[in-house]
Order: sequence, then structure tokens, then C-alpha cells
Amino acid sequence: MFTGLIEEVGRVVEATPTRLGVECRTVLQGAGLGDSIAVNGVCLTLAELEADSFTADVMGETLARTNLGALAPGHPVNLERALRADARLGGHLVQGHVDGVAALAAREDGNMAFAVPNGLMKYIARKGSIALNGVSLTVVAVDDAVFSVSLIPTTLAGTNLGGLRVGDTVNLEVDVVAKYLERLVQR
Repeated sequence: MFTGLIEEVGRVVEATPTRLGVECRTVLQGAGLGDSIAVNGVCLTLAELEADSFTADVMGETLARTNLGALAPGHPVNLERALRADARLGGHLVQGHVDGVAALAAREDGNMAFAVPNGLMKYIARKGSIALNGVSLTVVAVDDAVFSVSLIPTTLAGTNLGGLRVGDTVNLEVDVVAKYLERLVQR
């Protein structure tokens, strides 16, 4: 479980169909093999650990549902350590289980609109929580196939969302509460 508050932007140093290596420092403090780190919002398990980098194994399912397969050495990635039970929950509950990939449809300064894959818009509500590349954000507008968020300068500077261009993709995780509510109503 994560909060969606990015601790560090790391750099990809290895990207293969089965492994992802990331150069970083902050998220490695106190880390051990087997710990979870969210990479662009995807919960990954540390398989190898060095003083200034880590490597994680990735599965075909992960590559099929996220934008991790498009990463190459040099790409910036948002990083967050798993939530500790004694920590403040400053963002929202983020599982690191990505629901799909959204594409940046329009951008004007910190205002960004994203096109969403079929079936996911029903989980997105105005003023609701959403995670984009692992960043906890509040939805400001919703229509049939696009939702918008507004990012403050701190978020633009402290995450990889500030460098997005129209057409770029982000990992999208909808609020888990919406998915559970739907399941309960279906029963």
C-alpha cells in the first residue's frame, strides 16, 4: 500500500522484458530485498539492491497493463516506498495495482486532460482520487472519455508528470473504493 506522495524521481538504468533497474537514493534508505517500491505507480519487489540502485523482476501481466514496457535507460520514474503503519496518509490509498494506461490528451500549464481506456471512466468521479504514474491527484472534471487534473508547481517539479507531452502515457489506478462499491452493488 502506498500514499501517492512521490519521494523521489529515479532514472531507469536497465529495461528488459523481465527486469527493470532504477538508479535512485532516497527510496533505498532502510530498504531490503523483498521490499515493495512503487515505480510509476506499479508495485514492484526489490530483487537486487545496490547503494544507488535496485532491480526488480517484471511479469508479462505487468507489462501488458502498464507503461513500464515502454521505458528505456534514462527515462525518469516516480518512486515511493510502501506505506508504514505509523505514517501519515497524506495522499490517498494507492495499491500499486494499475488498472490501465491513459494518454495525455491536452495540457495547459498544470491543467492536464487524459483519455481513458474503455471501462475505466465509470470509476472516475469529479473531486475523487486518482493515481497517475503513482501520484495521488484530485479529479477536477470528467466527461465521457476524458478526465482532467490540475497540478500545483510542487507536483510538476517533483514528479515526472511535469515533463509529459500530449500523447505520452501514464499508469492509471482508480480509487479502490469505487471498485469495491461496484462489486458490492453487483451482488
